[in-house]
Amino acid sequence: MTAKSAAAAARATVYGYPRQGQNRELKKAVEGYWKGRVTADALRATARELRRRNWLQLAAAGIDEVPTGDFSYYDHVLDTTVMVGAIPERHRTAVTGDALDGYFAMARGTQEVAPLEMTKWFDTNYHYLVPELGPDTAFTADSAKQVGELKEALALGLAARPVLVGPVTYLLLAKPAPGVPADFDPLTLLDRLLPVYAEVLADLRAAGAQWVQLDEPALVQDRTPAELNAAERAYRDLGGLADRPKLLVASYFDRLGDALPVLAKAPVDGLALDFTGEAAANLDALAAVGGLPGKRLVAGVVNGRNVWVNDLAGSLSTLGTLLGLADRVDVSASCSLLHVPLDTAAERDIEPQILRWLAFARQKTAEVVTLARGLARGTDAIAADLAANRADLASRADSPVTHDPAVRARASAVAETDGRRSPSYAERAAAQRAHLGLPLLPTTTIGSFPQTGDLRAARADLRAGRIDTADYEERIKAEIQEVISFQEKTGIDVLVHGEPERNDMVQYFAERLTGYLATQHGWVQSYGTRYVRPPILAGDISRPEPMTVRWTSYAQSLTEKPVKGMLTGPVTMLAWSFVRDDQPLADTAHQVALALRDEVHDLEAAGTSVIQVDEPALRETLPLRSADRAGYLDWATEAFRLTTSGVRPDTQIHTHMCYAEFGDIVQAIDDLDADVISLEAARSRMQVAHELAAHGYPREAGPGVWDIHSPRVPSTDEAAELLRTGLKAIPAERLWVNPDCGLKTRAWPETRASLEHLVTAARTIRDELSRS
Repeated sequence: MTAKSAAAAARATVYGYPRQGQNRELKKAVEGYWKGRVTADALRATARELRRRNWLQLAAAGIDEVPTGDFSYYDHVLDTTVMVGAIPERHRTAVTGDALDGYFAMARGTQEVAPLEMTKWFDTNYHYLVPELGPDTAFTADSAKQVGELKEALALGLAARPVLVGPVTYLLLAKPAPGVPADFDPLTLLDRLLPVYAEVLADLRAAGAQWVQLDEPALVQDRTPAELNAAERAYRDLGGLADRPKLLVASYFDRLGDALPVLAKAPVDGLALDFTGEAAANLDALAAVGGLPGKRLVAGVVNGRNVWVNDLAGSLSTLGTLLGLADRVDVSASCSLLHVPLDTAAERDIEPQILRWLAFARQKTAEVVTLARGLARGTDAIAADLAANRADLASRADSPVTHDPAVRARASAVAETDGRRSPSYAERAAAQRAHLGLPLLPTTTIGSFPQTGDLRAARADLRAGRIDTADYEERIKAEIQEVISFQEKTGIDVLVHGEPERNDMVQYFAERLTGYLATQHGWVQSYGTRYVRPPILAGDISRPEPMTVRWTSYAQSLTEKPVKGMLTGPVTMLAWSFVRDDQPLADTAHQVALALRDEVHDLEAAGTSVIQVDEPALRETLPLRSADRAGYLDWATEAFRLTTSGVRPDTQIHTHMCYAEFGDIVQAIDDLDADVISLEAARSRMQVAHELAAHGYPREAGPGVWDIHSPRVPSTDEAAELLRTGLKAIPAERLWVNPDCGLKTRAWPETRASLEHLVTAARTIRDELSRS
């Protein structure tokens, strides 16, 4: 096919779409089902209607081929576990008894059975449920969900393409099941898994699928020759099937590197590649392997992970170059649009001129359609779109919103010594022990306490004008009083004020810093039914006034015990926002760090002796390619130290991380130079404690003993046993006792019970240590 005919054949598509609905209907239906207020049939009906609306909206916008199978009640990797029959033994009875309840038991656990481990999906803030596999795992095909959703789309008269997690990525994301040796490699199960994928593909073909997309994002990471050989074998076997639909293998989030020639040579019918950001290197790499003669290329030229409008002219230039490298070039976003909000049209509080700089899922869909039309018909066909796009890009580049000379001058004046704390940790630790007077195995929580319906209603009432600021603040004071009183009665050693005034750990600060934009309806799924509204970093960052001092000081006035000041760290402020794409991330991080540094100093001046600066996103933002990591970790750890340096030796600096693989960033954790770190550890049975010990981590640490992302209440014995495991890696004088994460999503009854058990477990272990 000539470049001209390839352009004429260009079609628009996307890999996936936000699941929740305009008003988070899915969240409400699922949580209603958990509480017994919504029936299973009603939940399924809500899901069908949301899928129908999404597909029809996509088709009406001009998308030629809609995705199916990307919709999920909780997580698409968990859906894949169901599809291949890899149900953990402890969940089989629940799944056999009721498939839907069993599905949610795997996701959330029950009082009797622990859930699957949860961690970040590559370098995003989306969380997936980690498959648990072992040498005895027997895979069986269950294509009901995938076939059913395909049939729904086809019944609407739409061209549809099922999207599945690919077999290699699925195995690379998996971990050894409990009781299986830690060195077991799930990839050894590939030959056992491929026939199951073959069966699913045959079922989809029989149901009417012309194309099926197999997502292999794990191949954009550094892969060993054995892993690349596994990918080659997987697609040789699947591509060689006689009864199959056409196969489109997709990767995203970064460049493919050594995996690109493997996939390019595989007997599949097309590749879907990311051409945004670091993944733009795929263009030259594709040319170097001779392109994809006779195959389809789906070009991801619209960034599916950020919210800025596309540079249409630049993307058209990329598409034009790609025309000579494949039999047909189609246009898409770089990844599923799951990672961005639904529609800018719902935002009423953002200035219209600034709103023009933004593109959410529906706007990105329109950009994809415009680019496909321009590729097929030429630039004259989209001349008006190009002119409007140029004006939007120029408006943003020239706006005073994006540049503050004072902020830039302060950042330029930072010296290396500003990011170094003195004296040494050993001297600081001695000063802090003397100042704080804490017992062995001190107990604390991570920061937030349950965000009750009354608190959410109070914020809604304030926004709606039904109550005034004074009434709202009285409600906040009452909540802080309750939280402090409970912690004192329970016997917790280092208290928190519970953060009742905070809507979100990033958004709360973003709304108080210049340079940020907050949305009203920009919801994005983090995990399950947990949705967040990431703020948007639009310009240079500064702090007009203190953000947390008032409420922290009020809480401290209620108790003689230390109350932690709670801040969100600079890397997390970036990772859980939509960041600027017009300057290096390091520059933005330093601006945020300086603003937070002012807050740290004000907290200390107000009498706060323990200050926690959370960095749960340090690991998730780690570049997927090892060659890119050292530079990132240098500026990320420097930004944290810039935030926390300059305080007195007896001021104790904490940090917190959760739901990520920590083993490959232990040196960076050390480089933060925090006095205490708390980490998620309950689901992984204290794995991180042993990773810290293997590194020789010299400071204090609190590996979590309560998995707060599950509604189950851990017993005192369970928490005590986890502490005993932790003590095998971390000396008692450096071990803290805490939950995995904040308690915002939990209810008060389970919070009270779990924290009482946690404190009792700490006392039990203290007694054991005193007798030993």
